Amino acid sequence: MRHASLPLSVDHDESAPSTQLLGQQSQHGNLYLEGPFAPVDRETTATTLRVKGAIPPELDGLYARIGPNPLKPPSPARYHWFTGDGMVHGVRLSGGQALWYRNRWIGSKTVQKALGREVLPGKTRGIFDTVNTNVFGHAGRLWASVEAGPVPVQLDAELQSVRHGLFDSAPTVAFSAHPHRDPITGDLHAVTYDATERKALSYVRVNAQGQVDKVVRIPVRQGPMVHDCAITRTRVIVLDLPVTFSFWALLKRSPFPYVWNPAHGARVGLLPRDGQASDMRWFDVDPCYVFHPCNAFDQADGSVVMDVVVHRHMFDHSRIGPDADTQPRFERWTLPAGGSRVLREVISERAQEFPRPDERLFAQPYRYAYAVEFSVDTRGGQSVLKHDLSTRTTTEHRFGEHIKPGEFVFVPRHAKSAEDEGWLMGFVSNLETGLGELHVLNAADVGAPAVAIVEVPAAVPLGFHGNWVAAADLGSMG
Repeated sequence: MRHASLPLSVDHDESAPSTQLLGQQSQHGNLYLEGPFAPVDRETTATTLRVKGAIPPELDGLYARIGPNPLKPPSPARYHWFTGDGMVHGVRLSGGQALWYRNRWIGSKTVQKALGREVLPGKTRGIFDTVNTNVFGHAGRLWASVEAGPVPVQLDAELQSVRHGLFDSAPTVAFSAHPHRDPITGDLHAVTYDATERKALSYVRVNAQGQVDKVVRIPVRQGPMVHDCAITRTRVIVLDLPVTFSFWALLKRSPFPYVWNPAHGARVGLLPRDGQASDMRWFDVDPCYVFHPCNAFDQADGSVVMDVVVHRHMFDHSRIGPDADTQPRFERWTLPAGGSRVLREVISERAQEFPRPDERLFAQPYRYAYAVEFSVDTRGGQSVLKHDLSTRTTTEHRFGEHIKPGEFVFVPRHAKSAEDEGWLMGFVSNLETGLGELHVLNAADVGAPAVAIVEVPAAVPLGFHGNWVAAADLGSMG
C-alpha cells in the first residue's frame, strides 16, 4: 500500500484529508512497503492542524524526524528498509499551537533528478548519497545524516535541502548516523565507517563552530557495521560487533550487504578523547548486536558504565530489515578498570529500541532512560517505557492497539529543570485513520494520558531518528 494520490510535490492546506487504513496488508510481500511503513508519494505542507489536549506554551521549536521513503520503490525482494530515499517530517510548535506540518525528501542526486530539481551544491563522497537516518541541529544549522560513507545534508528551517557537506570542513572522511553532542563543550563526537573501507573505523570530532578538528583512524577487520557510539567525559566507546560487510551478499546483489558474522567476534573499545588508536583498550563481550547505546559515564575507579539495547543477533535471517526474533532488551554494561571483559546486567527484558536520555546529562551519570517497545510487524499496541535506573523499575505509557509508535525524545521544560521535568515527544502511526500524529507526554508521569496530540493530515511512515530544535536555534537556519 502506497499512501496518497496527489502529484509528487504539492503545497496545500488541509484539515480533513481522505484516509487509508494502515493496518491492512498490501500485495507487496515486503513488510517495509506496507502498513505503517508504507512510503508516501508526495511532499505536504499543512498549516491547519487539529490538536487534542493542550500544547504546553513552553514548547517553542521544531520536532523533526527522518526515515526511509523510496521515491520509486523497487521490487519487494530488492528493497531493504535501511536503503530507501530519505524523507524528513516536522511539526512546528509555538504559543500553544501547532503552526505547521511539512515533509520533504532529502535531496540526493537521484531524488533531485526524479523531481526535476537542480542537484544540491556541495561535495559528496562515498558510493551513494542517500541520507535517511537522523536529523539534528548543530552549529546553528539543521542537518540530516546517514552512515557508511555519505556526508550530511544541510536543511533549512522549513526542511528544504540546502547542500551536501561535512559541516564546514572538507568531506575527506565518512560521517555517522549518530553523532553525539557533549552538552558541556558543544562538540559533536562520532564513530564512523565507510562501506568501501573494511580495515578501519574513524573517530571524528566536530567542534561547536562546525569544524572537524580531530580524526582518529581505528584499525578493525572485516568491515563491521557501527551504527552508533557513546561518550563519557573522558572517553569514546567503540562497538566492534559481529555484523560485517559481506562480499557474498554483494555478489548476490543484496541491497544491503551487511550480515550476521559470529566468527568476527564481539568487543567494545575505549578510546581516550585526547588519545590515538594506540591508546585503545578493548573488552570482550559475547556475540550480540547493539544499534543504540542510551548513555555512558565514567566511574570514580576508572570503570565505564554504558546502557544499551542488546539484540541477540542481527541480519541473520532477514534480508529486508532487522531480524524479528532478536529479543532486544535493555542492559547496563560495565567496562571494569581492572578487567578485560564486559560485565552485563539486565535492566528490562521487554523488547525495546530507540533508547534516549535527557541529553543535558549526556556523558554523565543520570537516572532516567526512555525507550519504545519494539516489534517487527505492522501491528500496534506498543508502549513508551521509562526506566528508573536508581530503583530498577519501569513504567509505561500505553497508546492502545490502534497506535504504533516510533522513537520518542525528551524535551526539558526549561534549561534548569529536573531530569524528568519536561515532555516526551514523538510521531506515531494511527492504524485506524491511516495518518500520523505527534504525541506529547508528561515525562514525570509517563503513564498519564497524553498532554497533547497533534493530528497530522498525512501518513507519517515509521522511520528512524529525530530531535527537538528550540526556536532560538531555528532562527539562524534560514
